[in-house]
Amino acid sequence: MRLRLTPRENGFYDLFTAAGENLLEGSRVLESLIIGPQVERNELARQLRDLEHRGDDRTHDIMRKVNATFVTPLDREDIYRLASRLDDVMDYFEAAGDLVILYELDVLPLEMHHLAGLLVRGAELTAGAMPRLKSLAHLSDYWIEINRLENDADKLFRRFVARLFGGDFDALMVMKLKEIAEQLEAAADAFENVADTVESIAVKES
Repeated sequence: MRLRLTPRENGFYDLFTAAGENLLEGSRVLESLIIGPQVERNELARQLRDLEHRGDDRTHDIMRKVNATFVTPLDREDIYRLASRLDDVMDYFEAAGDLVILYELDVLPLEMHHLAGLLVRGAELTAGAMPRLKSLAHLSDYWIEINRLENDADKLFRRFVARLFGGDFDALMVMKLKEIAEQLEAAADAFENVADTVESIAVKES
């Protein structure tokens, strides 16, 4: 066994756990914004922006810690990549919420409710996986389930786009709803990117 002369800094795991918990809170706020009454949306959008800023702070904390740490517990590039991809998810959350407010939409279609629910589930899985990075044990169920959720989100998005162009909505509403749905679907893709990074780390470190 190789002798390690310098101890590894393990605070990264706490930072990733905090980032996962922030994502979970953000997903729940986004879901409330999408399924709830219009009168509550401005406050929920404000909360979502605050969480997005908090997520940026978590990302910056991780980057600074990498730069200040001689021996990291994981490959430096993997830490950068995972932090960046977690940040991407929250960016899509915030963008979707902002568009709902800017377009002054009333009741959103049920497909968006379902997409938001899938994102909450993805956030739950991701938040649960982050503390397990330290041991890298029992994570395969996480990335397999995230992949399944992303496939479900893709199918739901395609069906929703088909309905948008099916004549139920006027042209301007089609553009608005499609743009919001694209942000939600992109968030699902971003969750899969996080899971792919975790899988890559697990394979590399095993």
